Amino acid sequence: MDYELEIRFQQLKRHLESTHGEGMDVQAILFLIGVNELGTGQTEFTKSEKTDLFHIAICTLLEPYGYYEFLGNDEESWPHFKLIKELPPLNHQEQQYLMKEAMLDYFIRNGYYEEGEIST
Repeated sequence: MDYELEIRFQQLKRHLESTHGEGMDVQAILFLIGVNELGTGQTEFTKSEKTDLFHIAICTLLEPYGYYEFLGNDEESWPHFKLIKELPPLNHQEQQYLMKEAMLDYFIRNGYYEEGEIST
C-alpha cells in the first residue's frame, strides 16, 4: 500500500467519522456512497438492496476510470451502469489501493471533502 495514499485515506475516514460516526471502513464508505448515489432519502434496505448499493458505489467510483458507463435511473430511481471494460486481475492490496484512491477522488470531486480539512 502506498503510504501517502493511506495517510490521505485515513484523513478522509476521520472526516467521515466526524459526520457519520465511528467505524467508517472501506465497506461502510462504499455503503455510504451507494446510498448517496441512490439519493432517495431511503434509510431502510433489504439485504438484496444493500448488495445493489455496493454495486452502485463500485460502478460510480470506477466510472471516471473508464470501467463503467452510467445509463440512467429506473422508475424507482435506482442507477444503472454498463460495464465498458473489465478490470485487470488485481490482488487484494491492489484492489484496496484502487478503491481508496477512487473514494478520495469521489469525495473531492463532488465537493464533500477537501484535502487538508481538520476534523475534530
